[in-house]
Amino acid sequence: MAKDLISVVDDDESIRRTTKRLIESFGFRTAVFESAASFLSSGVLRETACLVVDIKMPNMNGLELQNRIAAEGCEVPVIFITVCDDEESRGRAFRGGAVAFLAKPFSDVQLVDSIRAALHNESKLPKLISIVDDDECIRRTTQLLIESFGFRVSVFETAREFLNSDDLNATSCLIVDVQMPGMDGLQLQSQLAAMGRRLPVIFITAYNSNESRRRAMHAGAVAFLDKPFSDEQLLQAIRSALRRENGITTSTA
Repeated sequence: MAKDLISVVDDDESIRRTTKRLIESFGFRTAVFESAASFLSSGVLRETACLVVDIKMPNMNGLELQNRIAAEGCEVPVIFITVCDDEESRGRAFRGGAVAFLAKPFSDVQLVDSIRAALHNESKLPKLISIVDDDECIRRTTQLLIESFGFRVSVFETAREFLNSDDLNATSCLIVDVQMPGMDGLQLQSQLAAMGRRLPVIFITAYNSNESRRRAMHAGAVAFLDKPFSDEQLLQAIRSALRRENGITTSTA
């Protein structure tokens, strides 16, 4: 059976109604459910191309439904919608492979772009971007920004923590601060090269110097961004990094 259905699960009747109308206005076939249990018992799971689900619902919530679908061996891209946006839920959602995490009220464009991204990437998880920065505020704000672009994100306080993590091999792009206690960003870049890890690296720094920039770019960095950087600068650097990962060489000084 062809998977061409967008399923919406939300216990709020008004959200179900308005979201259904919006999705159908963009030409998608849509089914709505007031609970995770009603969705699972409906028989439409196998034909669902994308699931839009509220994260907070009575009984089985959105995260539990995501886990249930994965346990049944179904690869259904999930878009979470919520009025209760918190970092723990957001992190769990993206670690489980969510395509997007939208705070209510979301715009029409946000939702349809998320659905299109979900359908385009149906057969694979979003790319994993890892952030290494000793500044907790920078880690948190950069994580939220990158997740809003539709990527999965892992964050680390130190270079050593990243090197020892299970996410090293799954990382498609590394964003790292230049100056950190212990192993700094340039040393981490060298260590990865010594390990034979050809990982695209984006440097971020509040202490820009021509020598650090030269060393980073000479060693193959994709970009070297001064803090504070714009959303667009970071997104363009990530796109360049992912093109590099796919074998297309590019760089941004």
